[in-house]
Amino acid sequence: MRAFLLALLTLALLPLAAPAQQADRPNTILVLDGSGSMWGQIDGTNKIVIARNVIAELLADMPDDTSLGLTVYGHRERGSCTDIETIVAPAPFTQDRILEVVNALNPRGRTPMTDAVLAAAQSLRYTEEAATVILVSDGIENCNPDPCAISRAMEEAGIAFTAHVIGFDVASEPEARAQMQCIAENTGGMFLTADNAAELSSALQQVVAAAPVVEPPPPLTVTLSARRDSASGPLIADPVTWELSPMPETFTSDMMNPLSITLDPGTYAVTAYWTAQEVSQTVSITLDDQSLDVALVFETPLPTATLSAPASAVAGTSIMVGWTGPDAEDDFIGIGLRGAEGRALWRNWTYTADGTPLGLLIPPEPGDYVISYFINDGTDVIATAPITVTPAAITLTAPATAMAGTTLEIGWTGPDYEGDFIGIGPVGAENRDRWQHFADVETGLPARIAVPAEPGDYLIGYYAGQDYSQMATVPLTVTPTNASLTAPTEAAAGSTIEVGWTGPGNDGDYIGIGLADGSDSGWASYSYTRDGNPALLTLPEAPGAYVLRYFLGVDYTSIVEVPITVK
Repeated sequence: MRAFLLALLTLALLPLAAPAQQADRPNTILVLDGSGSMWGQIDGTNKIVIARNVIAELLADMPDDTSLGLTVYGHRERGSCTDIETIVAPAPFTQDRILEVVNALNPRGRTPMTDAVLAAAQSLRYTEEAATVILVSDGIENCNPDPCAISRAMEEAGIAFTAHVIGFDVASEPEARAQMQCIAENTGGMFLTADNAAELSSALQQVVAAAPVVEPPPPLTVTLSARRDSASGPLIADPVTWELSPMPETFTSDMMNPLSITLDPGTYAVTAYWTAQEVSQTVSITLDDQSLDVALVFETPLPTATLSAPASAVAGTSIMVGWTGPDAEDDFIGIGLRGAEGRALWRNWTYTADGTPLGLLIPPEPGDYVISYFINDGTDVIATAPITVTPAAITLTAPATAMAGTTLEIGWTGPDYEGDFIGIGPVGAENRDRWQHFADVETGLPARIAVPAEPGDYLIGYYAGQDYSQMATVPLTVTPTNASLTAPTEAAAGSTIEVGWTGPGNDGDYIGIGLADGSDSGWASYSYTRDGNPALLTLPEAPGAYVLRYFLGVDYTSIVEVPITVK
């Protein structure tokens, strides 16, 4: 099978990214056959020599600024169907370099005609841009089994792909001519034959003249605007300067906003500079076939504020904070732990509408805090001041043990803030279970608190009124209460009996009688221990089995009971 490709010229109209190229200066790639068949002769002259002469004439007739490149195949390896190389990339003023490479070629390899056409088309992005290939062949395909199928697939995948084919010295090869004609017809190209150098030159001139010249697309209008906060936000009223890269020759920086300009298709970097705020925004835009409205978005700068506050304060106290700022509706000054996030940024707060300076409650836990000026419902902070919260001096004085149900006197010292209180609750309790009984510190010294009725381990705590946090504690062991009842074992219904008792005798303690089965509230009648000993108790009118009980007044807990029959 004879190597066949003499010369392959690829003329593809590739618009540059930006700005557009001249209409009569399309990119061109010349693909030249360097296979061994090029050593064949016509009228005593090697085909490679004929090719060099024809290409030299072609290059001489081209304008110097034509963007021209060179691809060669079959020039490096014998028997290879993949020996295809782009030696000169498309660029202006490359004719001398191309001719130098062509004159130095030493043909030696096979003829991958179809793959060469495909490689040339791919280098010109034929699936994205219009592309035209001019193929000059001296024989049959000897690498790809089906040039017709490949050319048909290329036509379907291409944007506007065309292959013109010149059969050189193929008068005696009907199969080669059929392949070449198929390639041309499948891609909408011309098929010509040439049997000598003059006919080859004439055929090349025809197909080069037939190569389409694509007019550059018309300039497009781009409207640029600099806006606040969103693409549909208000226009920035201050002067805005504009820059484009690459910079069109006719463009001058203008402070108009919005700004309408005309640009050639391509990709640009657009920069807007907000002069008053000394900030800029940059976006990348790509112009294809339609005009664009482009908004560059700047965040509205936050207002400014100042804060004046002490560097430290005692936990739970109130301090005065001076401030300056916008004082918009719902602006507030808040205090929160350093490093907090979200709503934890403000533990306590006061609205700026309360004036300056304003009172701010310090959290009850010591630590490093930040005082902040908040706007926009707390989403933005425009001023901060650090503050160290030191522990409050608190002491609690109480016995280590106490009998259940008794009243305990607790001495204390502390900040005595509004709402502070002393409470007693079980060890390990949480939330409001931390105190079962309490006394407000505003009641004075000592604090009188009823001891819980259930024996066990408890804590006496000083609690901050602002959030019920536990600021100081001392332990307390609650011991069982010793109590007894002395009464008759039976008595007449409705009669009054004497019940002797021993017990704490707290204010509110009482002796009661109720049904033995517990089907009532626990007492049908009762008598307070404060009324004397023995207690006088009127029996129920209904006969039955009853129980006499001693109840602690703090939580109505029964601590001792004896049976009695009502007759």
